[in-house]
Amino acid sequence: MEYDFCNPEGARRLKQRIEEYWRDRGYAVDIKLIEAGFVAAMRSARTDVRSDMVNGMPAKRADNDNRGSGPSSRRKYEVA
Repeated sequence: MEYDFCNPEGARRLKQRIEEYWRDRGYAVDIKLIEAGFVAAMRSARTDVRSDMVNGMPAKRADNDNRGSGPSSRRKYEVA
């Protein structure tokens, strides 16, 4: 399946896309892949993609400059 983000390869590709998107905008995001094992409801194993983002927004700038990175000063970004 081309858009299966729950298998290890799809989760890895999704992780890379998210990291590149935010890196290009000057943010550092911490994304981890977690092997969840077999899930009876899905009838397969899955890989979770977890991050340190809050409500889909990064928590810190890549250059450790926290000016303008608080919730009240965050701009909305269009995600492709």
